[in-house]
Amino acid sequence: MAEATTTAPVASARASSDPILQDDALETKHIREALEEHKRRGVEMAVLARWIIMPIVAVFLFSVYPHPSQLYYVALLGVLCINGFFIRRFARVGRSNAEVGLIMFDLVLMTFGMVFPNPFSPNEMPVPILYQYDNFMYFFIILAAGTLAYSWRTVLGMGIWASVIWLGGSGLMWLFGTPNEEIAQRLSVALAEWPELLELYDPNDVGFKFRIQEAMVFLMVAAILAQSTRRFYLMLDQNADLARERANLSRYFSPNVVEQLSQNDDALSQVRTSRIAVLFIDIIGFTRLAEQKDAVEVIELLRGFHGRMEQEVFRHGGTLDKYLGDGLMATFGTPVVGERDASDALACARAMCVVLDQWNAERRQAGEPEIHAGIGIHFGEAVQGDIGANRLEYAVIGTAVNIASRLEAMTRVMQARIVMSDALCRQVHQEGGAEALVQGFTRADEQSIRGLQEPMTVWALRAL
Repeated sequence: MAEATTTAPVASARASSDPILQDDALETKHIREALEEHKRRGVEMAVLARWIIMPIVAVFLFSVYPHPSQLYYVALLGVLCINGFFIRRFARVGRSNAEVGLIMFDLVLMTFGMVFPNPFSPNEMPVPILYQYDNFMYFFIILAAGTLAYSWRTVLGMGIWASVIWLGGSGLMWLFGTPNEEIAQRLSVALAEWPELLELYDPNDVGFKFRIQEAMVFLMVAAILAQSTRRFYLMLDQNADLARERANLSRYFSPNVVEQLSQNDDALSQVRTSRIAVLFIDIIGFTRLAEQKDAVEVIELLRGFHGRMEQEVFRHGGTLDKYLGDGLMATFGTPVVGERDASDALACARAMCVVLDQWNAERRQAGEPEIHAGIGIHFGEAVQGDIGANRLEYAVIGTAVNIASRLEAMTRVMQARIVMSDALCRQVHQEGGAEALVQGFTRADEQSIRGLQEPMTVWALRAL
């Protein structure tokens, strides 16, 4: 049995971390899982929004322009809805060329539908007139939906790509479009006295000043949304880091204690003295048992033992202080003192014996040797708090820890399953409901405890 002055490796649970993680440092498992979950839900929301908005736009088009030629634009909206299905399928955290390609397809398809004339329209009008419809506003729908699912870089990229594609389409129309001289001549005559209106409604002018203005505003909005998305991702990183710390805490503390710690503003690093219950459990004859098995079997045996005992510690509101090879140390009343710490410790010890009996029944059926363990419990003062410099550990030290360790060793001498101190027994009676907990224990006075000058009274349980 290891010396009883122990520390619990809880540094990882409360180690200080940068409150704002860098975007290039999102490599931890918990952060990646959080990002994947956010991306999955975000893409589903974005695609759902697309499937709702596109039919609304289609109904609007037919309401404002009730003509069969609008089926062309409805078909384009249908393609955008289908593309959303593929985006949801290929979406993932990290680099995805397929996903980027599908986003680009969205932007190119929208630009094509806005810039190139409807082939089914009965009215042959100059292509630049299409820019008078202000269809560029629909790009904002794609951009806004992108903030639900994509990183800030992708949102900003969407703003840049859409602006470049839109201005590029305008440039192609200006270079290769065929001017309609007849309409231009008629407008020149009609608006001869209003040259400003003639310049504004020139049927052969794509209006580069306005197109650049549209792209500039779109880029500004994209930059603002990208910054907002980036802030959200930073908050997501922080929450993921907190979830990781909470998960690490749950490895050592019971769920109810973790919940209390997560809501407690007091620092655990504060050193304090309190009266707590300390429990040690150790496999009897483990060395002889391990000699009959290979290393893998020994590890599996310890995992089975530790897992069952740890579960009982947490079920009774205890704290797993540390593993001690073939045993473990648990404390009750740390990090927060409770009203029934001694009773919880004794109930945990008895439950451990029941679980061991059940496990041994399974092992006998499997032809495996039984596992026997000794348990020592004491109630007394101990000092607790963080120790260390760069790597902090939560420590529980003091005479109470040493006595509990010595009582566990006495189980061999007394042929007992549990040995508890008289101090713990008295505390159990003070807490109430001791009759069932102390049933079966026998008193043994004047017992010498290694490391203590004065003998002490102990209570031993030899059978349940």
